[in-house]
Amino acid sequence: MDIYKITLLGHKSIDAYRDVEQKLYTVLSERIRDMLYIEVYLGRNGEFDLLAASVVKTAQKAFGREACCMTLVLPYMNKDIAYYEQYYDSILIPACLSRIHPKGAITKRNRWMVEECDLLVCYVEHESGGAYAALQYARKMGKEIINLAEMRE
Repeated sequence: MDIYKITLLGHKSIDAYRDVEQKLYTVLSERIRDMLYIEVYLGRNGEFDLLAASVVKTAQKAFGREACCMTLVLPYMNKDIAYYEQYYDSILIPACLSRIHPKGAITKRNRWMVEECDLLVCYVEHESGGAYAALQYARKMGKEIINLAEMRE
């Protein structure tokens, strides 16, 4: 079975929380209806990541967990791993991060998430930061991209 992979990335801070939440739910719902199975990659480094995890959980309730899996991609081992294991369907630390210094691990993790996905769904308003760098990398790689900050209602 082919697994359709979606990476969710965004800025640490979000101003239009409800708007972003609704747009992300719409995008995920459409993809879940169109695909046999979806794996969603996300981090846990800011407001967007927390919002995204909540939206994926809502989609899982609506469509069933057999349609969508939520994978937390960590840049390095974390002391809260036991808590995360209760919330996320799976947790992954890519092997390519094993020898990366923690200060560079998030950037490398984001690049890995972009490389692995079929679709990048992001919330990028500013031309700076890790989410912006990941968006630029996805463009360079020719990935399909949906930027929620540019989506019209």
